[in-house]
Amino acid sequence: MPKRIAVIGAGASGLIAMKCCLDEGLEPVCFDKGTDIGGLWNYHEDVKDGHASVFRSTIINTSKELMAFSDFPAPKEYPNYMHNTYVMQYFRLYAEKFGLMKHINFKTHIDSVRQAADYDTSGKWDVSYTDKEKGTSNTETFDGVLVCTGHHVDPNVPTFPGQDDFQGRIIHTHDYKHPRDYEDKRILVIGVGNSGGDAAVELSRIGSQVFLSTRRGCWITHRVGPEGLPSNIFDFTRARQSIPLSLKAYFLEKKLKANLDHANFGLQPEHSPIQEHPTINDFLPNEILSGCVKVKANVKKFLKTSVVFEDDTVEEDIDEVIMATGYTFGFPFLDESVIKVYKNENPLYKYQYPPHLKHGTLSIIGFAQPIGPINAISELQCRWATLVLKGLLKLPPKEKMMADIQKKKDVMAARYVKSQRHTIQVDLIPFMDEIAEHIGVKPNFLLLFLTNPILAYRCFFGQFTPYQYRLMGPGKWDGAAKAIHTMMDRVRYPTQTRPVKQQRETSYVGSLFTFLVFGVVILAAIMKYTQTE
Repeated sequence: MPKRIAVIGAGASGLIAMKCCLDEGLEPVCFDKGTDIGGLWNYHEDVKDGHASVFRSTIINTSKELMAFSDFPAPKEYPNYMHNTYVMQYFRLYAEKFGLMKHINFKTHIDSVRQAADYDTSGKWDVSYTDKEKGTSNTETFDGVLVCTGHHVDPNVPTFPGQDDFQGRIIHTHDYKHPRDYEDKRILVIGVGNSGGDAAVELSRIGSQVFLSTRRGCWITHRVGPEGLPSNIFDFTRARQSIPLSLKAYFLEKKLKANLDHANFGLQPEHSPIQEHPTINDFLPNEILSGCVKVKANVKKFLKTSVVFEDDTVEEDIDEVIMATGYTFGFPFLDESVIKVYKNENPLYKYQYPPHLKHGTLSIIGFAQPIGPINAISELQCRWATLVLKGLLKLPPKEKMMADIQKKKDVMAARYVKSQRHTIQVDLIPFMDEIAEHIGVKPNFLLLFLTNPILAYRCFFGQFTPYQYRLMGPGKWDGAAKAIHTMMDRVRYPTQTRPVKQQRETSYVGSLFTFLVFGVVILAAIMKYTQTE
């Protein structure tokens, strides 16, 4: 009999978890409190009972090639930055392709996940759940549990002096879905992260005035890069990742300042761009420039119909307040002896495994915050977890896991601005490589260069993609190399909706020079490796 694995949540991470279970001959049983797949990306206006949903207008901040499942590229017809409806279509294609829907139990609420009576010897878990449609409760025992509930469910709602006396409406972006009912209103948005920026831009087009309040300011970056291509193509490369952090910070700051005078727009923070999660918004500078959005300092206090800011300026007749102040996360169905979350800190090995448990049969999926997509990280975590559940891999000793947890905590504290927002931050490529090393799927560039130098070049200097982790090792996919070689075809296809006669000028000098440099680097590595042997 195959091992039965409970998967909690049918969002992106839950879909990946089921597919990875099936790949390893495990039997997934998925529980989701909703009525459909997609989790956060499944737009709906009902956000009660622990549900979460994007805005009706939400578009992904990372391009389709970067957020793709590693063995299932998005169709070439799909736009590079997909609206949430396209994201849902992509998820449905994935679920259909790998036969995932039959493994999902919808309208089920997880009441508790506890160690089974024989956990010490078996590593099993008792999962208690309630069927909300039938009103019945049940408990089943599973060989393992993959928790895929996401961390955008419980709003973080701060309180300001005088807030209870304010006569306007105050909501969190968790409850904001569309701009209806905000026509001709004076609106204050508190928080200038991605949700705050998106809400401010959308509301500025129908409200009489939008104010955007920020404590520390922020760095604004864009989806659209050089030549109108997705900025991911230039920002997420292994070559760029190899640049020292201090040098990367210097060039990034110069680039962002060249695009936008952050000080002139009231957005200039005191920290560098690498010390925070960036705000990705192509439209906010235009709305500020046109006066539709006015940037303000942090809120000092509320009055009945107005708001006082920390610079003692006052804005009168505020009708609506939207708090874009982030989320808290936790695991209410797990006892604190299993996982205890304090101030949004993730006390897990690789943000995934409780280090003190005797067995690696419970795994938390997708509870890291990359600058980039969580899908790619979740997929590697699920591949790792299913190999551990199958008994093909083992976790390191507790002491080694604890040391890694502390090291990551120290590095994060030294680098990022102290904030609840920066407690689970990771750099996408290095973190994925860490997990890939455990699985044995990290690309071997020495071998790649010797066997397929063009592929090696594209993997190192071209846009980083999840397909790289399907080139070799467990779970190797025969289509991975082709997906990498044809990536730019899928990038360019959706915008070529009108035939244009033009002579494309292509210069190979720069590419040839870069390729030669790459060859020298690899040859040096080969010589060093040979000397070591």
